Amino acid sequence: MSMFTIARECGRGIQLSRDGATWLSFAASPAFALMAWISANDVQAMICASGPDGLPIGGMPFMYLLMSLFHVPPWLRFVSARSRQITQAAKQNQGD
Repeated sequence: MSMFTIARECGRGIQLSRDGATWLSFAASPAFALMAWISANDVQAMICASGPDGLPIGGMPFMYLLMSLFHVPPWLRFVSARSRQITQAAKQNQGD
């Protein structure tokens, strides 16, 4: 094996790991939002909740909601890139 073959194979492995990390970053925000919704609808926790002076959402649902918001940027980048592609395609079609 030459050095070029090894470098090319290593580059493919790095690209595959980046693709996996990208898909994992897309899964984080909806997963945390779902966990926040499930935790907020937990009837047993509502019965044991503290008095009315607290936040309407607190504890684990609040933490999951913050984690969901923290993991939104990959979705925002995706939507932004997609809208740019659509805008560029529309401009090219108008020019034709």
